[in-house]
Amino acid sequence: MLAKNFCVPTMLAATIMLAACGSDDPKPPEPLDPELVKQGREVFRFDTFGDEAQWTDTLRMHQVIETAVDPVTALSVGLKVDAEALPPAVVQGIKDGSIDLKSPATTVALIKLNAVVGVAGKVETINGKDRLVRMGVTCALCHSTVDNSFSAGIGKRLDGWANRDLNPGAIIALSPALSAAQKAVYNSWGKGKYDPRFNQDGKNGPVVIPPAYGLRDIHRITFTGDGDDVSYWNRYVAVTQMGGLGSFSDPRIGVNVTNGTVDLVSAKLPALRAYQLSIEAPAAPPGSFDIAAAARGSLLFASKAQCISCHSGAKFTDANRRLHPVAETVGEPEAPGVPSYASRSATKQYRTAPLRGVWQHPPYFHNGRAATLEDVVKTYNVRKSLGLSEAEVRDVAEYLKSL
Repeated sequence: MLAKNFCVPTMLAATIMLAACGSDDPKPPEPLDPELVKQGREVFRFDTFGDEAQWTDTLRMHQVIETAVDPVTALSVGLKVDAEALPPAVVQGIKDGSIDLKSPATTVALIKLNAVVGVAGKVETINGKDRLVRMGVTCALCHSTVDNSFSAGIGKRLDGWANRDLNPGAIIALSPALSAAQKAVYNSWGKGKYDPRFNQDGKNGPVVIPPAYGLRDIHRITFTGDGDDVSYWNRYVAVTQMGGLGSFSDPRIGVNVTNGTVDLVSAKLPALRAYQLSIEAPAAPPGSFDIAAAARGSLLFASKAQCISCHSGAKFTDANRRLHPVAETVGEPEAPGVPSYASRSATKQYRTAPLRGVWQHPPYFHNGRAATLEDVVKTYNVRKSLGLSEAEVRDVAEYLKSL
């Protein structure tokens, strides 16, 4: 019995090593400068790139927060609080109820402490009262969460983890500067989804918020592989989505945006990139998958299920080597009335998603159409006519949970 129990995880590890072999990882990992990584963490967590011009001057979100967003409301739309930024007195006040979590003034106080993940604000005392006079957002808003070690939505930061609790559309729709039609679009997105092209092409088709971990040595990091490096997408998001001061241009998608007269983006991209590449995909929590089933699934992954034909190499993706036409993929067609996401991109194709840490960020596919990893395998089984039994589908799903 001891030998049998030892054999199962050993076989699983061996199959993972087999999947990791191949031509998709031809070079040693890119070396990273520790000092640049350290600088990049500050950029990722706290730098707005000057996007206060959008979030304060245009959207007037500082007014919304001051008057209508208490901590309970903020947590309900997926905003997170960094417990390590809270002084002991605040921690005690939350525990004993002496701090009012239904007061917008408490939200302002938390922003002043840099405790609201992904939100940066300037708080000034005016007539004896703390006022939020300017605010902006950072990369961490969508691409960090917390471990809930204090309470739901409050804990230690988990940078790079997709915040699938966040409802960015509902947050943006609070702006008094938007029309009813615009608010309707934003409110239609739902939790964990965002459309990074809507404000450029006017089409509504949100995608799931992706993780920002496990990116090292993967050059095509977006769903559609538009750029050859993570800095391409960082610039796109910083300028066109966050509203940072700087420029982004790509004639392939007809986008040419310049915000302001100074560039607060370009100089920070190398450090931001270094930090993002340093974030490893999280290992599956102990007990979160069936080891024996995962071992069986690993063998199917490399054979009958045909996953390894695209999910190859140490990162389980062939994205550095090729992209895939829509006809080869199973993430489309989109829901009725929703435009093809690939058609709105520069490549008109999709990359193969990396699988390290895939357990962390349901739902799956770019549009979130698969609620679970088992649903993912079921979809492939039907669309690709793989002939997997129900038990085999479950085994492959357990293997994916282990990665």
